[in-house]
Formats: sequence, structure tokens, C-alpha cells
Amino acid sequence: MKGDPNEQVLLKALANNDSKAAETIYKDNFNMILNFILNNNGSYDEARDIFQEAMITLYQKAKSGSFVLTSQIKTYLYSVCRRLWLKRLQQLGKTTNGIENYETVVVEDDVEIHERQNAELGIMDRALNSLGEPCKSLLEAFYIEKKSMDQIALMFGYTNADNAKNQKYKCLIRLKKLFFSQYNIGE
Repeated sequence: MKGDPNEQVLLKALANNDSKAAETIYKDNFNMILNFILNNNGSYDEARDIFQEAMITLYQKAKSGSFVLTSQIKTYLYSVCRRLWLKRLQQLGKTTNGIENYETVVVEDDVEIHERQNAELGIMDRALNSLGEPCKSLLEAFYIEKKSMDQIALMFGYTNADNAKNQKYKCLIRLKKLFFSQYNIGE
């Protein structure tokens, strides 16, 4: 998934040192960061410093040419600012209003992992939808509806739970093949 095309243009302009792009990003996002930092033992000057660090990070990523924004710019900046602010509070020994117990994570890694998982779930959904009946319904009954093999045997007219289990296995093999054929195409 790629971000909003308008934001991609804004990001490209930022990478090309366009001051209007930087101003737009600043106007659209600074107040959100200011409120976050003021609500968590910070000052206006600290919010400005943290936001500036996040803008530098965004600029460097955009300038690298390999960075693909997969969320909104405001989400990215908020995540970077939040991580930077929590790190600074930790260094200063300050506490926050209820956010000090959250684990800090490297935002870029977290976003990439999340996007990868979303892409894989999309592929799995397409594979499941192209699986056909009765396999799709059988797998949904077992994995989503948590039906027992005895219940599935009755629902689908199999002579016993073992036959239903064998059919489920065959359906899983077909689903795996569909998933990996689509997964490898998307790579």
C-alpha cells in the first residue's frame, strides 16, 4: 500500500528542498505535536525541537530515494515525534501523563512490519476467495467459526470427522498453493 498521491508529491518536493513543501508539512502537523508534548510534561520550545528532529528524519528519508511513505505524513511524524519525546523524557528522568509504560519501538521498522502484514493478509484474503467452495466454507468453519471436525462433518455431509479432516487438509494445501503463487507475484 502506498500513501496518498498528494502526500507523495509533497514528500518528493520536500526531498527537492522545496520550502513551500516544508511549510505545508509544518503548518499541517506542528500543532498536533505541540499538543502531544505539552500534555506530556513538555514546553513549546521542546515541541519545536522534537518536531524539527522529526522533519529532518522525514527529509533524510525522502532524500534517500528508496523511502516509500506507506502512511499519512502526519502519522509518520507523530510516530517519530512520540518516539523521540519518550526517549528524551527517559533521558531526563521525567514522567508522562500515562504514556511512560509504553515500549518505544523504531517507527520505520514497526510501519514496515505492519504494512507487510497487511499486504500478506490481503493476499491471503484473495487466495481464500479464489479457493472456491466447499473449501472456503470448510476452512472458515474450522478456523474462524471454531467448529469441531464432528460439526463440520455434519455441516458438509462427510461420513465422519476423519473424512472432514482429510478434506480440510486438502483444502489447506490448495490454499497454500494459491497464497504462495500470488505472494511470489507481488514480490
